[in-house]
Amino acid sequence: MSAARHMIALLKSHVEGNDTELLSVAMQAAAHEARLGHGAIAQQLRDLIDEAKRRGAAAQNRPGHLIVLEPRGELANLLSVQTPRLRLADMALHPSLAERLQRVLVEHRQQKRLREHALQPRRKLLFIGPPGTGKTMTASAIAGELHLSLFTIMLEGLITRFMGETAAKLKLVFDAIRRTSGVYLFDEFDALGAHRTQVNDVGEIRRVLNSFLQMLEKGTSDSLLVAAANHPQMLVRALFRRFHDVIEYSLPDAGLAGQILSGSAHACVLCVALSIIR
Repeated sequence: MSAARHMIALLKSHVEGNDTELLSVAMQAAAHEARLGHGAIAQQLRDLIDEAKRRGAAAQNRPGHLIVLEPRGELANLLSVQTPRLRLADMALHPSLAERLQRVLVEHRQQKRLREHALQPRRKLLFIGPPGTGKTMTASAIAGELHLSLFTIMLEGLITRFMGETAAKLKLVFDAIRRTSGVYLFDEFDALGAHRTQVNDVGEIRRVLNSFLQMLEKGTSDSLLVAAANHPQMLVRALFRRFHDVIEYSLPDAGLAGQILSGSAHACVLCVALSIIR
């Protein structure tokens, strides 16, 4: 590969935010320079690559330190990223719900030990329940607890009217899930996972749903994928068995509503009002 092609590949990796590919191309460039007899340049490239790897590993292992990687290129229109400070303790949760979420956190914190026993942590979660009951907030709190970035998939950028384009964008999202560890939230998931039985329905969105099911089933990564749906009765039944856990949310009872109104926990004003009316 010529120097110009190396430069193009490096810039492309940088634009896509693919640091692994960038370092791989840099290693190819170092090998190319060595073959040309440019030993000093080749060694300088190798030293810089080693330093980049060392800093990356040190930053990931630093307790409480979070690197926020802004999506680049086409991903910038598909993902929004934030650094959550919320914790589960800040939320008003029913004890049984809090216990299930804590189990998810424990599994992710102990995933190395689980893998030593050929086990995997729950990585694919489906949150279902009425609007305003804390599904989106929980995804943010989980990211905060695990010191991970929260990536929210922007469905308005994902779903298009052009055949094949939405599935291609969906693949970009799942590639990002595989490459960059984080909590990835498909909010308002009903728009993607609902039954498509209407006569005038667009065949493209059915193909997108099929692509999503395949990618969800085959996908492997250290990231945690969360889908939040307000109307579970509308979802395709095949979706439920693709998730490792389905967690149901409901309106707060009188005790939780009182906790929220006392100011000791976060919650949506809508769900508190509905609880009081009920």
